[in-house]
Amino acid sequence: MTILPTAYLPAASYFCTDLLHGDYRIEVAETYPKQTFRNRCLIRDTHGRVVRLTVPVCKTEQPQRTGDVRISYQTKWQHEHWNAILSYYGHRPYFLYYADYIRPFYERQYDCLCRFNHELTETLCSLLRNTPPAALPPFRGTDHWSGLQWNKDDKGLNALSILDILFEYGPETLLYLDKR
Repeated sequence: MTILPTAYLPAASYFCTDLLHGDYRIEVAETYPKQTFRNRCLIRDTHGRVVRLTVPVCKTEQPQRTGDVRISYQTKWQHEHWNAILSYYGHRPYFLYYADYIRPFYERQYDCLCRFNHELTETLCSLLRNTPPAALPPFRGTDHWSGLQWNKDDKGLNALSILDILFEYGPETLLYLDKR
């Protein structure tokens, strides 16, 4: 079993774990580390530049557990993120096939960052397995940490969101990931 940190539109390397087989737990009891991929992702714009998208979270005076982090809706971040995804990936071969599965995450409000990330990641896993997303399994948090860290300074293509590969390769995404 793999213990993973929660991640917003994770990089392809995140999916090269036991995630696709369902043999994982999400770390929710750690102290929430700021400026990480827990609420950020990197996508590539139409000119090949890397762009960072950040889910705003509610600020607190005291450190909090990752599982307690709340999403802030003081800005129209969902609208901005969806427009960026549409603008940057709308021309990709498989965008129209997958867009209807991804768009609802930018129309519905979630209280908890972990819940939002979990449901979005489970949907992505279903798409990668070439099965339509069904009812999500129960959220399985944990208070154990595996030590897996994501380099927040990595601006390379390996840190790009799985969307970059999914919208380009569609049902062959897993074959592409196996070759890396």
